[in-house]
Amino acid sequence: MTWSKVKQHLESFLCPALYGRVEYRATGYRYLPDKAGLCYISVDKKNVLNMNDKTTLIRWYQTELEIKNDSGIEIPINNEELEAVKIDTKGVIPEDRLKVIARNRKISEYAKELLSAQSSLSKSNFMDVANKFLSISIEESLESKDILLNILALVDRRVGKKRILNMTEKMKLKHPVVQYFYELRLSTL
Repeated sequence: MTWSKVKQHLESFLCPALYGRVEYRATGYRYLPDKAGLCYISVDKKNVLNMNDKTTLIRWYQTELEIKNDSGIEIPINNEELEAVKIDTKGVIPEDRLKVIARNRKISEYAKELLSAQSSLSKSNFMDVANKFLSISIEESLESKDILLNILALVDRRVGKKRILNMTEKMKLKHPVVQYFYELRLSTL
């Protein structure tokens, strides 16, 4: 499918409140057919997500340590995770320290997932992901580890108000760019 057709399909699925605000753009190289063009998503005429550019409005993490030290990241800990730490340590560690250990474990897992998702996004072809989005269900896109699929699903009109409101806890564990688009969609409700 050509870029103009893909763009037309993607824009037809945009939430009515975001139509005209969220735009999918692409540049191509006429004389270099083997070189991929740049694709990016802009909100209110500002480039928010450019897959190959580190100067976008969203923070891109370089290391696991940056993620661990970012105070803006909230990691919820549940009782099952605390119990797992208690079992691993044979119950000799104080209760407040268990929370710290469980949080650190979860942050390490989160950091690895986040960096993996970022690296796959920078290597991905926007056209391939867009075609995949158009051919799979909205639930698969929302549950995917792929940042771009999450974004396309969040701005989709098929995701209703109730589902958006119920996703608050899940969004805390997503990449900042996905959180940005989630907040954008929340602002339209």
